[in-house]
Amino acid sequence: MVRKTKEDAQVTRNRILDAAVEVFGRQGVSQTSLNDVAREAGVTRGAIYWHFENKVAMFTAMIERLVCPLLLKSEERQVLMARDPLGFLRAATSEYLGKLAHDPNFRRVFEIFWHKCEYVGDMAAIRHEHLEEGETHMDIIEQALAQAQEQGLLDRTLSPHQACIGLVAVVDGLAFNWTKNQGLFSLEECGMPIVNTYLRGLGAKDA
Repeated sequence: MVRKTKEDAQVTRNRILDAAVEVFGRQGVSQTSLNDVAREAGVTRGAIYWHFENKVAMFTAMIERLVCPLLLKSEERQVLMARDPLGFLRAATSEYLGKLAHDPNFRRVFEIFWHKCEYVGDMAAIRHEHLEEGETHMDIIEQALAQAQEQGLLDRTLSPHQACIGLVAVVDGLAFNWTKNQGLFSLEECGMPIVNTYLRGLGAKDA
């Protein structure tokens, strides 16, 4: 019975988060109340508070359900980077862009994150947290680029940090603009060819 109760609670929690994605996407985060989410999910306001302290906690949980391709277990990531740092970066980038293009829920969350949320008021409290998470992603990318240079797979025209900034600008620029207007270009057709062209500019011979 306890296990069943925990399973039921998890189902309810996921239903609430799914509802939050829908309502945030329609109305924007600042214009959405917990009552709006409760109505969308078909639960009481009390059920919302049983799972989430406030809208900030709900928004954070919505983001945390996403699995970033870069955030493998540390040991596994280090092995993959040491073996083939550029292959690791290409695989992670391809998976990320592929999820955006083909996973509607993954895409909607990023549309909300980039286009439907103002990081002011209560939401300002999580801005620092997401900045730190972004820095973690960049640290991983920079490590992979540094290893690629050490293995002679990239030239040293740019430092690993500079190369990382450029790669993040390319990938985030593609994702940001495509989620803003999917009719602008095909993410699937343009994404990895553009990323690989950038890597060739860094001296990658097999991009």
